[in-house]
Amino acid sequence: MSMIQTHRQKENVCMLGGTGFVGRRIAAHLVEAGHRVRILTRRRQRHRDLLVLPTAELVEGDVHDPAFLRRQFQGMNAVINLVGILNEKGRSGRGFARVHADLPAKVVEVCLHTGVERLLHMSALNASLKAPSHYLRTKAMGENTVHRASGEGLSVTSFRPSVIFGPHDSFTNRFAGLLRLSPGVFPLACPQARFQPVYVEDVARAFTAALSDHKTFGRRYDLCGPKVYTLRELVAYIARLLGLKTRIIGLGDFLSKCQAAVLEFAPGKPFSLDNYYSLQIDSVCGRDAQTAAGFPEIFGIEPSALEQVAPGYLVSDGPRTRYSVLRALARRE
Repeated sequence: MSMIQTHRQKENVCMLGGTGFVGRRIAAHLVEAGHRVRILTRRRQRHRDLLVLPTAELVEGDVHDPAFLRRQFQGMNAVINLVGILNEKGRSGRGFARVHADLPAKVVEVCLHTGVERLLHMSALNASLKAPSHYLRTKAMGENTVHRASGEGLSVTSFRPSVIFGPHDSFTNRFAGLLRLSPGVFPLACPQARFQPVYVEDVARAFTAALSDHKTFGRRYDLCGPKVYTLRELVAYIARLLGLKTRIIGLGDFLSKCQAAVLEFAPGKPFSLDNYYSLQIDSVCGRDAQTAAGFPEIFGIEPSALEQVAPGYLVSDGPRTRYSVLRALARRE
């Protein structure tokens, strides 16, 4: 019987991007719910800790290879695609398109070929073909591609989160590391950019809840936390949390763009011109969205505030946070 007709109790789920910050938490929630999870990875040895999840398996291979995907999607009830990048490597201009647009098209094609009936897709808040950044435009391309395939035989749901926070995130932890390294003065680009950060556990619960809920089929969901902050407010909060008396100097538009142009060539590309363009649009859930404190009501989740969670992982990390940014910048996937 088709998944579109009934809800299965246990699913076979294949995850792309399941070894990342968000993917690990989704995998844990899926396993806790009794599902069997196959996680695709380029480097199995690096992520063997995920094998502690009793119904999870790690399979090494190239997710951009359709033949590999066909083998791994066989026998799967659902696929979850979380693969994404915040910056392109080099100057080719193809990195975003390859990951955010080309890969979802391959995933859809293979789902249809192998009979996978359910696809959950990670997009981004403000994804639009008219967005100022290449990141957001290619996110929109991928999102639109998977939804064009939604219908008889394949049921698609996409998620569009604001910045996601939690232990090991690349947002609050990166700023914590930069603040610890700063000499008491911190020049901040785009200080008035607005965010509505969402907790990684809430995102993971939404993905897990949507898996077999037919009411979510064909829908696109914005995911936000309960509170809106400016970037300056967020960085100032992190500094206070760490007990740092750092003076945050907000840069104007011209200097923000100059900073992006310079740091684009720094190791790890900590801030780029494309990041700068993304920050020109507030990452907040619109007033017309059907949300409860910035979160879709259908999931029945009361989103956690940053202040409830961040002290538990930023403060407890202690001195390790001082060097986390350097490790992140040096690391190459």
